[in-house]
Amino acid sequence: MIEQHFGESALWSLGLEEEVLILDADSLALASGIGPLLAAVEGRELPGDLKMELLASVVELATHVCATAQEALAALRELRGAAQEGARANGQRIAAAGTHPFSLPEAQDIAPDPRYREFVEYAGVSARRQGVCGLHVHVGMPGPEECMRALEGVLPWLPLVLALSANSPYLAGEETGLASARAEVLAQLPRASAPPVFETYAEWEAFVERFVRIGLADGYTRFWWDIRPHPRFGTLEVRAPDQPTTVEHTAAFAALLQALCVTVLEGEPPAPANRGDYAQNRWAALRFGPRAELIHPDGERLVGVEELTHELLALVEPAARMLGSADVLLVLDPRSCEGDRQLEIGRAQGLEAVAADTAERTLRSS
Repeated sequence: MIEQHFGESALWSLGLEEEVLILDADSLALASGIGPLLAAVEGRELPGDLKMELLASVVELATHVCATAQEALAALRELRGAAQEGARANGQRIAAAGTHPFSLPEAQDIAPDPRYREFVEYAGVSARRQGVCGLHVHVGMPGPEECMRALEGVLPWLPLVLALSANSPYLAGEETGLASARAEVLAQLPRASAPPVFETYAEWEAFVERFVRIGLADGYTRFWWDIRPHPRFGTLEVRAPDQPTTVEHTAAFAALLQALCVTVLEGEPPAPANRGDYAQNRWAALRFGPRAELIHPDGERLVGVEELTHELLALVEPAARMLGSADVLLVLDPRSCEGDRQLEIGRAQGLEAVAADTAERTLRSS
């Protein structure tokens, strides 16, 4: 049996994980600075933790359990500030985005953790290409079956969330033609994109335990789906968004997903989401971002991102007001995404200017 702690934290609590790039302060290229960065902040009292990720040029910022999106926003501001201080001590700086605009992912050092080295040995070039960063939002669930219900109800909306969060139009020095190159790269991993349909939590648990038993995974965190149960934290973990640059966008996506979970679980139990529709919508979102046309969650028509965003915001408004997060959502603009700004700067000023602007906005609060 997998250890689980559903219902042990406050209902609808939030935990956020940001994956943030470490740059050389002069060249703005990716820099392998995770070791010195963590050493520089060791022992500090912070509202969360700074951790290693797969690449030594990425730091994960993980908040402690937060009651509200506003609390998570304050925590991430402090964590970003601490990460910047740790990076600066080594002649580096941080930048939040879905990809670095010009550094080659395959050329980056792997973080000094045996788990990551084992993963690279197994996944090969698919792992080496994972120079991409996402936002992971954990929402506290009252129980395991409620977690599975929330998963099915949230899943059809995740391509819309990806389209709104798209923030990785460049990869390895190239304009990819994708709004989210990160989403395409992630799909190269085993056990990616949408999870299969599970009728019950026990069915999900048995699926995971079978993969562990036959040697394909060492636990459920080796399933890189866009959404998954996280029983050790007692949460539903949403992994679909690109990493936002401004911390206000991070808080907005967290508030949106938190309110959506509440809305789903206070309504009728959802039918299993159509995985074929999900695959189409995920591709459209990563290709076109806010200009995508998506299959409506009802499965009967195509709808643009702007119209669908207004529908989703109306759907979650009562829950957002109950949670006190309605104002946090105001930063979301369905007409554009942060990747659009990258493209505008890159085409006018070049890719170093993109990296510089991203680094500057990572620490600026609007």
